[in-house]
Amino acid sequence: MVLLHGYGSSAERWLPFAETIRLPAGGRFVFPQAPTLTVPPDGPVDGRAWWRLDLASHRTSTEATVDLSATQPTGLKSAAALVKEVIRQFETHPGGRIVLGGFSQGAMVATEVAFQSDAHVDALVLLSGTLVDEASWQQRFSAHRAIPVFMSHGRADPVLPFGIADRFRTELAAAGLKVTWVPFDGGHEIPASVVLELNKFLAQLQESPRAPGTAP
Repeated sequence: MVLLHGYGSSAERWLPFAETIRLPAGGRFVFPQAPTLTVPPDGPVDGRAWWRLDLASHRTSTEATVDLSATQPTGLKSAAALVKEVIRQFETHPGGRIVLGGFSQGAMVATEVAFQSDAHVDALVLLSGTLVDEASWQQRFSAHRAIPVFMSHGRADPVLPFGIADRFRTELAAAGLKVTWVPFDGGHEIPASVVLELNKFLAQLQESPRAPGTAP
């Protein structure tokens, strides 16, 4: 299970989740570290970023959430290329499954890898993510309909809009993907209730046949 951290966070922040997310016997976690250090006011001095997000430039007011669906961030593809190389190390393991996921900005990178590259992904986990470069992503959804997707999002998320995440979920389902949708009453976070549902998703994945390779 490859998990990508959010903006201003770090790979180490996933360590507590390694105690609560249940993998099958022999499973392992991989927590890649984003390449860029954040600096105030864009993020904490010890934070990492997959690319400089600059959310403020996408807000219409100081209280508004952010709509990134029409953007094409210059750093998204380079970040996805780094993660793709991590996945390459595990693609040839016999009988192994690769679950790719992320939180917030990490979920954006995970989506780019799953739908815009030839990396083999057996399941996708999107925690408080959003649509980025929607027009390009949407063209690739149906070609990867064999990938089961787990999505969670807080109805009161003050950073990335719940409505856009719900639209993302609807587009995936319309393209033929099986989506496990877990909305919750909360903000930009991963509550225990989401982890419980994620564990059910992972258990069901283990019981199902391994998905064939997806179209490049």
